[in-house]
Amino acid sequence: MINEFVLENLNTAIIALDQELRVAFMNHAAEALLDISEKSGLQLPPSQSLDHGSMMKDLQRALEQNQQFTRRESEIVIHGTSVLVDYTITPIENQHACLLVEIHPRDRLQRITREESLIAKQETSRILARGLAHEIKNPLGGIRGAAQLLDKQLDDKELSEFTQIIIEEADRLRDLVDQMLGPIKPPSMNSLNIHEVLERVIQLIHAETGGQLSVVKDYDPSIPDLPADRERLIQAILNLVRNAMQAIEQHMPLSDGQITIQSRISR
Repeated sequence: MINEFVLENLNTAIIALDQELRVAFMNHAAEALLDISEKSGLQLPPSQSLDHGSMMKDLQRALEQNQQFTRRESEIVIHGTSVLVDYTITPIENQHACLLVEIHPRDRLQRITREESLIAKQETSRILARGLAHEIKNPLGGIRGAAQLLDKQLDDKELSEFTQIIIEEADRLRDLVDQMLGPIKPPSMNSLNIHEVLERVIQLIHAETGGQLSVVKDYDPSIPDLPADRERLIQAILNLVRNAMQAIEQHMPLSDGQITIQSRISR
């Protein structure tokens, strides 16, 4: 009774076979693995219970030679699904059975191994990202400081506009780096004018291209203020415009290209 209680509560699938290799006993783990009840599995012929590749040959060999066999990473097919397992076949002396089969599914072990490997890779990536972010933030601080000093020396308002772009973009890049280092923050939703965002993007594009690229504005002034994250919206629209710039550069000089930025309400 104790032995049967222990076998029934093992996580390892245990199957006992008689001299004809018919199922004489299977525990709950074996029922779950083979997707069959012990009552239905008892006395099943080998072709319906354990006819899985090399396993039948190992069963015959263990029976004939009275020797234990173990096979690693063997595939068995259960209801059309391939399952990777380790199994051990042990000859036993019992009035009802002569072979004991222990089956260990490897899917869970492989999943754990993959998860551990993924965690290790993520930790390595996190360390690299922190190191890279630190290296990025240092020169950004220098760029911002130099732009502030230059801005104080300039009397020309048009030139001062470019130093302000440098300062604001350095601040935006610093915020992006901070987002990389920490948890993803929810958007900072504030009421804003979409055309103010578009104008900012156009200003950045003009600074990048030295005014070579023609940008046509086609705005709908009736659009009301909308709730949005200003920095993320600028980044999203800037990415779209830069994609358009790259497409133009593949076919012609930037000075011959034109981008139209249009705002409309979609109903």
